[in-house]
Amino acid sequence: MSTLPPAAALSTSAPPADDLTPRQAERRRRILRASTALAARGGYEAVQMREVAEGADVALGTLYRYFPSKVHLLVAVMLEQLGRLHEQVLRRPPAGEDPAARVAEALTQGFHALGREPRLAEAMVRALSFADRSVSREVDEVSSLTSAIVLAAARLGGEPTAAQQAALRVIGHTWYAALLGWLSGRASPADVRADLHTAARLLTLP
Repeated sequence: MSTLPPAAALSTSAPPADDLTPRQAERRRRILRASTALAARGGYEAVQMREVAEGADVALGTLYRYFPSKVHLLVAVMLEQLGRLHEQVLRRPPAGEDPAARVAEALTQGFHALGREPRLAEAMVRALSFADRSVSREVDEVSSLTSAIVLAAARLGGEPTAAQQAALRVIGHTWYAALLGWLSGRASPADVRADLHTAARLLTLP
């Protein structure tokens, strides 16, 4: 089934979650729950817009007003999952002896959490891979939230330097590349952990 919106759809980008009324926010949460359940059961291909609408008890046209495509929808699901990881890191900071160890621990925990739902992880990572310019705001939010997770875990004790900001970007790229390698069967969990530890050490380089 095509993920192109019906002719009645008026927008090519999803409305920011912060701009929604409480009723709209609840409807959006139902849509994300339905999408997450479908992806967890069958991966990217299982997330069909009509089935999402039925599972969330919303009209198909309403769904497309919130999320113009399946890619928009699954990137939003990833943002929700990353938000939970961020809250976990803030609530229970990793206890490593240095910033690199703490970052590696936090991202490894995130990897293990995604590993418990491999089809959901596959759906989210594929959506990121397929994202075009219409999803640029949401993809930027994924990058920003990933950096926030790394910063919260690192506890650098001040504003990151230019070198550390560059390291943050590389660490984020490494995390998603490692996830993709694991999902495609090219990397083992041990490979992922090793790559995360290597990338995290960039934060402590002179």
